[in-house]
Amino acid sequence: MAAKPEVQTFLDLLAQMESGSPEEPGVDETRETYRGLYAMTARDDGAEVSDRTFPGPAGDVALRVYRPSGSDATPPLLVWFHGGGWTIGDLDTTDGMARALCTRGRVVVASVDYRLAPEHPFPAAVDDCMEATAWLSAHADELGADGSRLAVGGHSAGGNLAAVVSQLAKSIGGPSIALQVLCCPVTDASRSWPSRTENGEGKMLTQELMDWFTGNYLAGNDAAAAHPRVSPLLTTDLSGLPPAAVITAELDPLRDEGNAYVEALQAAGVPVDHRLFEGEIHDFYTLQGILPDAEEALDHLAKALAETLR
Repeated sequence: MAAKPEVQTFLDLLAQMESGSPEEPGVDETRETYRGLYAMTARDDGAEVSDRTFPGPAGDVALRVYRPSGSDATPPLLVWFHGGGWTIGDLDTTDGMARALCTRGRVVVASVDYRLAPEHPFPAAVDDCMEATAWLSAHADELGADGSRLAVGGHSAGGNLAAVVSQLAKSIGGPSIALQVLCCPVTDASRSWPSRTENGEGKMLTQELMDWFTGNYLAGNDAAAAHPRVSPLLTTDLSGLPPAAVITAELDPLRDEGNAYVEALQAAGVPVDHRLFEGEIHDFYTLQGILPDAEEALDHLAKALAETLR
């Protein structure tokens, strides 16, 4: 399991920038470092972007809305959740992916700035994302989108939230979701999968960092790791969920649980479009202009959106 040459070059540069465990710089500095990394990535042109809020369960939540330029028709809607271990990340760090999926998939993307741990531990992020999906579905016309053609998606912790929202929407009878887009998702925080050990050091996302993220999210309630709203793989019945487009990466600590969720969905009769990228690391698809496979992954997801929602 060797990294591609361009991936190894990136990892070597990243190693020179790292300084100790995340507990040492603290939450605020780790968030700033994460923002700095994604400030260096490329961005697609062709999206009209606006900021607004919606009334969340604990106050207004910020949204960033992306609409494909020159679109006369009413495009479908993708509700998007950023990554960052439920602890870091924001509308800016996921801006590149949101723009790419908007312009390439010809969908309106509503990116949700859900509450973060440790200030707001589980289930705050789930509550915000579920409320956002329901509100956006009902108010899609305000965004110039078609709420009857609805997808949810996200990467890493955002992929976890998208999977959980899909399950919750099924259990309460709506909103109707046509596609879930899951990129390197967290699907089982209750145990350590082999890939967490195999890829737990020197691959961008480390096991130490993942433990820190999970600890922040669960706020000391370790038993919550087995709750299906934290670990969607542990849900008893996955039948009837929306089709899924899933990306996993060979050198990702989360590879095994992502692949296991694909297999569980397929066993439950859910259609899954799964792509495993060999020689790639966690979140590689966010690194436009740095890793060439980011372009292929984004094109793949955009095609899935266009074909499912058109």
